[in-house]
Parts: sequence; structure tokens; C-alpha cells
Amino acid sequence: MMTEQIEEKMGRYEPSKIESRWQSRWEQDELYKAVIDESREKFYFLTMLPYTSGDLHIGHWYAMAPSDARARYLRMRGYNVMYPIGFDAFGLPAENAAIQRDIHPKEWTYANIENMRRQLRSMGAMWDWSREAISADPEYYRWTQWFFLRMYKNDIAYRKMSPVDWCPHCNTTLAREQVIGDNRVCERCKTPVIKKDLEQWFFRITDYAEELLNFDFIDWPDPVKVLQTNWIGRSEGARVVFKTEGGDEIEVFTTRPDTLWGATFMVLAPEHPLVEKITTPEQEQEVHAYTQEAVRQTDIERESLDKEKSGVFTGGYAINPVNGERIPIWIADYVLMTYGTGAIMAVPAHDQRDFEFARKFGLEIRPVILPEGFDSLDGELMEGALPEYGEMINSGPLTGTPADQAFDAAVAYLEERGTGRAAVNYRLHDWLISRQRYWGAPIPMLYCENCGIVPVPEDQLPVELPEDVEWKPTGESPLKFHPTWKNTTCPECDGPAERETDTMDTFMCSSWYHLRYLSPDYDQGPFDPGEYDYWMPVDTYTGGMEHATMHLIYTRYFHKVMRGLGVTEGPEPMLQLRNQGQILGPDGQRMSKSRGNVVDPDEQVANYGADAVRAYLMFGYRWTEGGPWNPDNIQGVVRWLNRVWSLVMETEDGEAGASGRELERSLQRKVHQTIRQVAQDLEQFEFNTVISALMELTNEILAANDKGMAGNPVFEEALDTLLLLMAPSTPHIAEELWSQRGRQYSIHQQGWPVFDPDLAAEEQITLIVQVNGKVRDRIEVPAEIAEDEARQLALGSEIVQRFMEGKEPRDVIYVPGRLVNIVV
Repeated sequence: MMTEQIEEKMGRYEPSKIESRWQSRWEQDELYKAVIDESREKFYFLTMLPYTSGDLHIGHWYAMAPSDARARYLRMRGYNVMYPIGFDAFGLPAENAAIQRDIHPKEWTYANIENMRRQLRSMGAMWDWSREAISADPEYYRWTQWFFLRMYKNDIAYRKMSPVDWCPHCNTTLAREQVIGDNRVCERCKTPVIKKDLEQWFFRITDYAEELLNFDFIDWPDPVKVLQTNWIGRSEGARVVFKTEGGDEIEVFTTRPDTLWGATFMVLAPEHPLVEKITTPEQEQEVHAYTQEAVRQTDIERESLDKEKSGVFTGGYAINPVNGERIPIWIADYVLMTYGTGAIMAVPAHDQRDFEFARKFGLEIRPVILPEGFDSLDGELMEGALPEYGEMINSGPLTGTPADQAFDAAVAYLEERGTGRAAVNYRLHDWLISRQRYWGAPIPMLYCENCGIVPVPEDQLPVELPEDVEWKPTGESPLKFHPTWKNTTCPECDGPAERETDTMDTFMCSSWYHLRYLSPDYDQGPFDPGEYDYWMPVDTYTGGMEHATMHLIYTRYFHKVMRGLGVTEGPEPMLQLRNQGQILGPDGQRMSKSRGNVVDPDEQVANYGADAVRAYLMFGYRWTEGGPWNPDNIQGVVRWLNRVWSLVMETEDGEAGASGRELERSLQRKVHQTIRQVAQDLEQFEFNTVISALMELTNEILAANDKGMAGNPVFEEALDTLLLLMAPSTPHIAEELWSQRGRQYSIHQQGWPVFDPDLAAEEQITLIVQVNGKVRDRIEVPAEIAEDEARQLALGSEIVQRFMEGKEPRDVIYVPGRLVNIVV
């Protein structure tokens, strides 16, 4: 029967009639429930949990559906796969949205979760719903608080007064990672960020900086590793101690200790605690005015290389420790308290910002490094700084030290005199976790007038959020105004105490959710040790690269801290990471409600079915890149699924189809080539070529059907193989057609088709023939042709003989299966 007749006979494929039915069956049968099975190799496949914004968008589908296809493939390959799901439910967006809608954050969040569960189920993914974890559940954040207490008791969590980034719209502190753009705005609401001094809780992530730079144990994309490396910002240099004339120490970090003899002035950040002490009465008014202006600026503005240099002399002096010279101390906005020590030694001859500052204010420029190619240098005649390395000059006892020895010689000089030492500096700051908001995990600490800071006893966890709170846009947590919640009893002296009213950064909650998936109902600890021993570490983790310097670095840090405390094991929590690209709106712009270009997956599923949406997201883009949504291109996927449906529904087992070695061999070859390609592409996350290969196989089977092969055992095996290969990508239609063919339930419990390289081999190949390296002919030869025969056929080609011009070959080079190169 012709292809067109098949499609006409059986009518339309209607996914709405089969998808929800199979989803219910799978869930009822607990088909995807992962349990420990020591006889099978485990595979913990994890995709980033969604934030409870209210709706899944097509970007969630783009990350999750192809990931699900690979997880399903691994399951069919025999792995014991765990593929859990949950919700990141705390955070500012939930609270802000709730306030705008005059609804409690908890009610809003859990209503969103219910809707998102429905949407996730419509995807048809192999989620193990029995392992669902929600970060806002008290049963979850009990253990978030438990982890905090572990960190506090081991001096990893600490409290200090610190200038912080503050969002006046969200009324909360922000970690540096949550401040974005050149104009430094809040990542959530895009409000310009300001500075504010508050008592804050921090984690000592800088203690782990060196270990976080070691990526030897993980298979992560290079761009993520580069982003994390740059974020940590490791610099080798020296810490040098200058002293003021009053005897106060000012420590600086420099990557160029070899230029110390060229330090002709010092510059402090306007906020530096010594500024007030060293400022003379004559300079006090000017210094105060400059400081007030500087702190209003953003760090980006202050550090801008294009910005005209400004500063004020404090009237104070420091002593250069290498030569005893008295050098003036200035303040300038390009020096920041948030980087290094908040103080620099200024070497204008060899640093461009210092050079511009010195030229503007008439400060001495003294060259102390002579780069290669220069005979001498005069600071007064220099037109710019020379940052290059070179021979040391004007450097006292180290004058004449060659460039390759200068750094080490300068450090040794400092260490001998006790005025400095070799050191490593990091751009990374300790992790600020305090948030002055309600909707987060409460920090389990108390404040007692008699005992000071006291941790909440573990048997009193969780410290639950009260539900009756008063909302005030004051910049303080609404928990502060609760009439009873914050008042409690000190567990050490039984006196009155107050609770910490800050809540934790939500990245704390998401740093360990992969552990809670192991045993979400376990109440003797954050996870069941038996589950941990079997499932951990995560084998593959998928999600967006935008999390490189936030969640992805925090979760690595958290694991390493907990390993040190005996809670976790191994060097890393996630062995392999893969990042998807981004789906843009049909207009090529980032999707946003304001642009009106948001693609609603619910609408797409209603129109085309989940399988079509899944397959199009895999087929239409290279997964690591993404691209604009094209509503026309999905039609090609829809047509393909309809053709598969019609083909399978028309074919009946038992009919004697056409046979013949050539027909059967051709179909078998395509089947086994497709088995190989689909497996390879799923392994490599090349999802677009998975679908294209399945489309090609479908066409081959349709062609075989047109030749009357339906009912032939080779044809029937090809149909079954097509459905098995489709099962990871389009699980519903594959299950339905597998059932219609009377095969054993479920297709998702079947093994992956076995690849036979002999059946995949081509019988004929095209051999390229070159003469002196230039292609002159192409000849069809048997795939298994012997080398001597290939040489003779190439030399016998009339076209080749014409280009040889009657000359004898000096050499005949054979590359098996590819080419023959005749050298004359």
C-alpha cells in the first residue's frame, strides 16, 4: 500500500487522547520510581529544579525534556536511573509577588507549585515524584538550619558588620553575584543598588578558594570553569606592611613587589577605618566631603578606567618599608574596601591609574623597572606607565636584579626584614547569606543579653516561620515586628532572648537539594546514609550556564564544607555538567511579558501534544546554543509523528511481506546505522541529530512499505526498533504504538536495541582517487575491498590514467575505506 493511502486510511494522530492516559498509567504503576538495586549500576541524573514563579515557560521545557530523553536512554541501557524533581520555593520574587497581590507568600507559592506540578506532568518526563522536595517545607528547611548550625559550630559561619549591597526596592541585602550590569542593578527587579552598613552572617567560602579552582575531578564545560576561575580571581604577590607616622599599620597586597622602591604615595579607600585617624584638621573638611560623594557611587563607576581620577590628600604620611621614605597618604574613589585591603601602594611609573593620578596632582613618578629595549628612564619625561617586567633600577640593594629574579628577590628582601611576605589574594569574597526578608529559612540563632550569640538547640529545629506577619517597606525584616515570634528563652541561662530575624540566602537551600532528593521523608538527618552511599555523587547535572558563579559554585563549596565535617564524601557533588542554550521569542529577543513574545508550553501542548513539543525542542536547535522559537518549524515534527502513527497502525503482524536479500539488507543497514547514531548523539547531548536520524529511518521504513515489505520479519523488526529508538524522545506515542502492536508493557522497560556493526556496514563505498594529492576520480568499490585490489582499480581508472600522462607511479598510498593517492 502506498504511503499516501496509509495516512488517509487511519485518520489523524490525536495526542490529547493518549498522552494523559499514559502519564496516569506510568504514575499509577510507579514506573519511574528509583530504588536501590545493588545488582545494577546506578545513574543519578539531575536537572536544575525550577523556581516557583507560577508557570513553566518554554525555557524550562528546553532544559528538561531533552535531559529526560537522555535519562530514559540510560535507563534502557540498563542503568538504574534516578531522575527526581522538586521546587526552589523561597526567595524575593515570591514575597514581592505575594505583597503585590495581597496574598500570603506561602499561599501564593504552594498554589504555584500545584500548577507547576501539572505542567511538569504534562511533559511526560520520567520524574520520580516520590522523591519530590520543596525548599519551603519545614521538613526541608529544618535541615538547612541544621547545616547552618554545623557551620557555625565549626567557625565557618560568622557575623560581622559590613558594608553591603542593598536593593531599596526589595529591601534586602544582595550578594555580589546578585548585582548585575555596568550600572549595578538588582538582578531581580533591576533597581540601582546602594551601599548600607549592617550586621551580617557570612560563610567562609574564601577558605576553599584554592580547592574550588581544582576541576580535576569533574567533567564540566570549559566556559563554566573559566567563569568560576575568574570569579575566584587568584593573584600571586606579596602582603606588605606600611606604617603611618603615628605607628598604625597599613597592609597592602601587591602583585609587583619588585616595584616597591617606586611607591611614592599611598591611596586608601575613602571608607578605610584609618582615614579619620590620619586626616589632619586642615584637611578634615575636604576629606569628609570627598568621602560622602565617593560612597554614593557604585564600585563600577569608581573603578572605571575612563573616569577622570580624583582624590584628596589626608595630610598624613606613611613610611615606605623598603627605603624608609616618608610618602603622602591620599584617598581616592578608585580604591575599594571590598577588594584587597582597601589600601594600595601607588607606583605611578608602572601602573597607569597611579600614573594619571600622580600627573594630575603633581606627585613624584620614579621608575624602578627598566624594561627590555630601554637604556634609561626619566619619570618627568614619561608619557605613560610601563607595566612590563625588567631589570630593577633605583631599588637600593636590589638595583641590577634581572627581570626573571626580581619578584623572588623582592619578596625575600621583605621577609628578611619582617615587613612583608609572599601571599595569594582572591577576588572572591566570603558568602553573605543574611537576607532581611520573611520568605526564607530563618537563621537558627538567638541573642541573649547574658550569653551573647547562642545557637538554637538542634532538638528545637526547625525554627518555623510565623504565618501572621506585618508587611512594612522599612528595610527591616517583617519578622522583627512580630509580637511574639522573635521573643524566646535562652537555652543556656533560661533568660529572655531574641531570635535572629534575618533569613538565609535561597542559594543556601539550593546548595543541597540534590541530597534531600535521596530521602525526602527521612527525619533522622538531612538524608538517609544508605541512599547516599548508593546514589551519590550526581552523575549528570543539566541546567543554565548563568548559574556558573552562583548556584554552581555554592553547591561545590557546600559539598566540600560538609565533607570536611564528615557529612558528605568525595571531592565533588556533580561529576558531569552540561548547559543548554536559551530559547528566544519568535522575534529573536529574550522572552518577556512586556515584549509579548513569551511562548506558553501549555498552549503548544494543547495544539500539538507533548511529544511534538519535546521533539521540536530537540530537533529545532543545537541544545547547547538554542535560538528563536519558530512556530512554523514545529509543523515538520508534527507531520513526522503523524506518519509514524499511520505507518504503525496500518501494519499488522503475520502478513507475508515482500522479501529479497537486497531489500532486507538495505533496511537492516539503515536500522543499525540509526541505532548507532541515536545512541552516540544521546551520549553527546546532540539531540537535534537524534530526531533527524529517526526521521530518516522513518522514511526508509515507509519506502520499504511502499515496496510491499510489511509483514516481513525484517520489516517488523525495523518498526519495533523505530519505536524503541523514539521512546526516550517521544515517550507517549512510542508507548501507544508499542501497545497497539501487542508488545510487552512498557516500552520504557525494554532494553536498548542491540547494535550490530556487520549489519550497519555499507556494502559499497566511494573511494576517492588522487593524483599527486589532487582529486581526479571517485570509484564505487566493495566495502571490504583488499588493499591490492583497491590499488589496481585506482590505477585502472581511465580518468586517472589521463592525469598520469603515461608516467609510472613512484608510490601508491592507500587509506583504507577512504582514498588512494597516486604519486607520479
